[in-house]
Amino acid sequence: MRPAALAGGAAAVFVASITLGPLAIVALRAEIGAGLGPADLAAIRFTIWQALLSAVFSTLLAIPVARALARRRFWGRGALITLMGAPFIVPVIVAVFGILAVFGRNGIVNTAFAWLGLPPVSVYGLQGVVLAHVFFNLPLATRLILQGWLDIPSERFRLAASLNLSPRAMFRLLEWPMLREVVPGVMMLIFLICTTSFAVALTLGGGPAATTVELAIYQAFLLEFDLGRAAMLAGVQFALTGAAALVALVVAVPAAMGAGLDRRVERWDGLSLTSRLVDGIAVSLAAVFLIVPLVMIALSGAEGLTRLPPEVLGAAGRSLIVAVVAAALTLVLSVSIASAAQALKHRGGAARLIEMTGYLAIAASPLVIGTGLFLLVFPIVDPARIALVVTAVVNALMALPFALRAVMPALAAAEARYGRTADALGLRGWARMRWLILPRLRRPLGFAGGLTAALSMGDLGVVALFSPVDAATLPLQMYRLMGAFRMEDAAGAALLLLMLSLALFWVFDRGGRVNADA
Repeated sequence: MRPAALAGGAAAVFVASITLGPLAIVALRAEIGAGLGPADLAAIRFTIWQALLSAVFSTLLAIPVARALARRRFWGRGALITLMGAPFIVPVIVAVFGILAVFGRNGIVNTAFAWLGLPPVSVYGLQGVVLAHVFFNLPLATRLILQGWLDIPSERFRLAASLNLSPRAMFRLLEWPMLREVVPGVMMLIFLICTTSFAVALTLGGGPAATTVELAIYQAFLLEFDLGRAAMLAGVQFALTGAAALVALVVAVPAAMGAGLDRRVERWDGLSLTSRLVDGIAVSLAAVFLIVPLVMIALSGAEGLTRLPPEVLGAAGRSLIVAVVAAALTLVLSVSIASAAQALKHRGGAARLIEMTGYLAIAASPLVIGTGLFLLVFPIVDPARIALVVTAVVNALMALPFALRAVMPALAAAEARYGRTADALGLRGWARMRWLILPRLRRPLGFAGGLTAALSMGDLGVVALFSPVDAATLPLQMYRLMGAFRMEDAAGAALLLLMLSLALFWVFDRGGRVNADA
């Protein structure tokens, strides 16, 4: 497996260089003596506060939804659980457009309030940012907490039923220990995600009082062109996300519920009418909260989709190219790093180092990397000329941790089952990769490629720093249409972006499932 180790080492060096290199450039460019101004300190406080509120609300609201899904069987349950993965695919700017259609000035909620004679509510500012983050992260928290509930062996519930335990006793003895283990890790993961908020704060922030560090970096570039201040803020952002990632790794301990016989979990608790009503209300409210904005996107954009301006179609083409390139790069990097970690597993330190290098991006902000790359290439070449290349590379790095989590267990399982047979047949190098590894990685590679393409399709981060006016991607073009109050065109662009993102995910994921066992 020496070629795999060399390829993985090269991939790890590339990832470390693109992730840590810009950080070093940012640190060298930062004006240490200038310090942080009042606006910068306010942005840091707002970033931490909104991330904390978003994490708390998302997690607390997810607990009753996950509990209801764990102990109820109803028509459409599988489709609803599948819907919980939608925020990973739906572009942020598109979801924000849907939220505005529901909670905005002329949205459904304010229209109903006006009909009832109530004062309107504003979706801009802290409340808007937290609302959008709950929309994105409530499904994530629900899926993770639901998995914790499903990991409780069915034998525990059978024993509880045979002992005739009350629902309160069952919660105290079975469910509370699981929540105590799972919830802190879920909360810290969502906190980490929300600290890098950019598109949400850009569209729903509502002014200087609701500015995140990511948005402050963007403003320092485009409005002030203060590279020193942008570099200093980028360093602060990296430290903030790094600290959040470290805490997330420390507290995210899996629930130690023991092993079972993999029987179907049957629940005898919650049979009362009150419990059924509570579970039904929790699931119904969550479904409405998630589905209505997506339906509004479809309804608002259906008419505008038929008469999109030429600049939107051109931006869609550029976004497709960026998404496909980012997905291809992510797959190459993930397979290389996973293969190297597997080949060097007998050298625990080296394998662990290569694996951890692949997760570096989870502690890095896209705008931090973009800031460093901008400072690096600015004296050499016009950043606008390489905007799409940089966007594709950064998007690939941002999706790499998710891809590794999908690829590494599948590769380790393939080697454990068939590795000795492959050794006996003399399969090495590319032959081993072609006949042993890749056929058994098609499912995780298809999922990882689809996820990367969908995330890249909706990216509104790095491209905002580099892209010129005449070479915008579809999310950036949609944001410009919204800023110009061309809402019908923006609605059509939002629907197009949603359709393309879902189509890319489906094509990659479906491609990974065709003949996946061959």
